Amino acid sequence: MTSSRTPGAVLAWLLDSDPALRWQVERDLAGEPDAVWQATRARVATEGFGARLLALQDDAGTWAGGAFFPAGFDFHGPEAQPGAGQPWTATTWSLTSLREWGVPARVLGDTAARIAANARWEYDDLPYWDGEVDACINGFTLANGVWLGADVGGIADWFVTHQAAEGGWNCEWVEGSTRASVRSTLNGLKGLLVHEAATGGTGATREAQARAEEYLLARHLIRRLSTGEPFGDWVFRLAYPFRSFYDVLSATDYFRAASVLRGTPPDPRLADAVEHVRAQRRPDGTWLQARRHPGRVWFEVDVDAGQPSRWLTFHAARVLAWWDTAQVGSGREP
Repeated sequence: MTSSRTPGAVLAWLLDSDPALRWQVERDLAGEPDAVWQATRARVATEGFGARLLALQDDAGTWAGGAFFPAGFDFHGPEAQPGAGQPWTATTWSLTSLREWGVPARVLGDTAARIAANARWEYDDLPYWDGEVDACINGFTLANGVWLGADVGGIADWFVTHQAAEGGWNCEWVEGSTRASVRSTLNGLKGLLVHEAATGGTGATREAQARAEEYLLARHLIRRLSTGEPFGDWVFRLAYPFRSFYDVLSATDYFRAASVLRGTPPDPRLADAVEHVRAQRRPDGTWLQARRHPGRVWFEVDVDAGQPSRWLTFHAARVLAWWDTAQVGSGREP
């Protein structure tokens, strides 16, 4: 793309994409009628990324034969070494992609039951739909279980009982950590938001969500509470798929989704984070893939580092549209 591209050209570029992305562009950026984007969404299970990933499901209902890691993963081998990146092929990651791409749960049939019968966590051989000890894993499992109709109420309650005193969660709590982590907190919140959207949540889970959201908002999503300095350059390095990582776009997109679900205005403390997202827009209206998260994948769904990313451009443009519309509505210029 060149710097002469118009907003209409950027939209056309986004629409020229896999159905997994196209239907979301149609709904959230192009403003197409429901019938249009729903028809495109229906294609995700039969075309492109969604169809390819569905075809990789095994007879046990799992992917790669494992819960969080592929079956037989060598935890002492080359793939487990620092910097190698974990494989992204196992059941949890595959379900998360399919859900985020908009595949209807009915397409997966009895997957929830087959996973219950055949999959257990690598940690302590725990039952899959009961969750694990890791806050990020539990966030994904809560969201995926709600989507597939599994009984995951116990995982929602787990977030209430395992919340750190400062309001968030930390995947390292089992190792003795008592501090919260922005990464663990965001992934927990994403799962709880799916639970809230489907069930309304409970008084206890909604209170836990409010405390965790305050934990991130107090830090303006990007700054240390103690010094006001950014967490680090990594928070501004955008990458799709988001996986379990934390960055400014993934975090602002969560608060956008929560605002839309609840019908509430954006919190003013998001302003700094939103402007960091805006600052990464190139003159041609796109956002670049800053990095790839290392690790084995079934197939690539986005571009290499340094190239314009349709997925990142969509998510960033959607965040800005939500934010700017709210600022105009409140009488403040974006």
